Amino acid sequence: MKTIGFVAGIALLLGLPVAPAAPAFAADDGGALCANPKQLEGFNTCADIAKAEEEGEVVIYSTNPEAGEAKVLAVFKKMFPKIKTNYVRLQAGALYAKVLAERQARSYLVDVLQLSDMGMVLDFQKKNGYLRYVSPEMAAYKSEYKSEPVGHWIWGAVAPAGLAYNPNVVTEADAPKTWQEALDPKWADAVSVKVSNSGLQHVAWFELRQTLGPDYWKKFAELKPRAFDSYVQQYDRLVNQQDKLIHTAQYSGYLEWKAKGAPVAFVTPPGGLPATAESWGIVGNAPHPNAARLYMDWFLSPAGQKANGEGLYVHSVRADVPAPPGGLPITQFKLLMPEDWQPFLASRPEFQREWDRITGLR
Repeated sequence: MKTIGFVAGIALLLGLPVAPAAPAFAADDGGALCANPKQLEGFNTCADIAKAEEEGEVVIYSTNPEAGEAKVLAVFKKMFPKIKTNYVRLQAGALYAKVLAERQARSYLVDVLQLSDMGMVLDFQKKNGYLRYVSPEMAAYKSEYKSEPVGHWIWGAVAPAGLAYNPNVVTEADAPKTWQEALDPKWADAVSVKVSNSGLQHVAWFELRQTLGPDYWKKFAELKPRAFDSYVQQYDRLVNQQDKLIHTAQYSGYLEWKAKGAPVAFVTPPGGLPATAESWGIVGNAPHPNAARLYMDWFLSPAGQKANGEGLYVHSVRADVPAPPGGLPITQFKLLMPEDWQPFLASRPEFQREWDRITGLR
């Protein structure tokens, strides 16, 4: 599994501070650390629970589909019924643009932000967008899954992607076994991808271009792929026999539709699966900072990560959390993720131009 071993290097390139965690309750971090976290049912917290309940709300912006995220939030709400949960979902590019526009207008509406594009995550940290909070639950996560310094953002999940097809339409013998076989002309006008706002699609474009060469996507363009905002649309079209193949098919979507009894099959190409990290953090000037801290502590705990896996079928990077229902452990996949984030960050404009051209959204 490839990890963010180069975060420190990228931090230097972006002008971010690279230093040990600040002392407890440093004046500029809003109380990043606490000496005596409270033990609650299944997790530890540094949040002021009384103030969190007085705030009465936590607002979350994320790229996750609404139906799955609602299941996760329902588990939190059951534990803390006095705290209302509000949720806004957009693809990573659109979501990040929304957050930046709100902050430009000094309209601080969001408490907790999840982005699936590390370029945006690091850029937001560079802009001092996060409220630094070192959750007691962060100690269970490897250093490569956390910001430097710790407390700005952390990986809350990993989402790999392969190929998916409908076995009622495509036989196993005819299904592509490799990324190269997905270029067969027989998939023309019958393959879907995500739009260029997708962090996962950016990783797939970048990694497959690295491993298979730049001509891969030129040949793929000849298939005239259709682009969609969410894997929900992609799998619905696959099940309804509107498409034959999903390229860069999110594994979590496959598990979700499989659990429903839908006719879906997943292919793990031997070359590896592009994967994106879902990075979570509390936003600076959050309107409900105590509720945000409480939510992050719960979410990062085994209980929260289990709820996240069961609701959204994504993989936790915590070693003590099982794979999502029906899924293989993340350690059984060869994940394709940028080892050096600098060229990945720099590639976004080129990716967006090429992807919009490939999918006819130019």
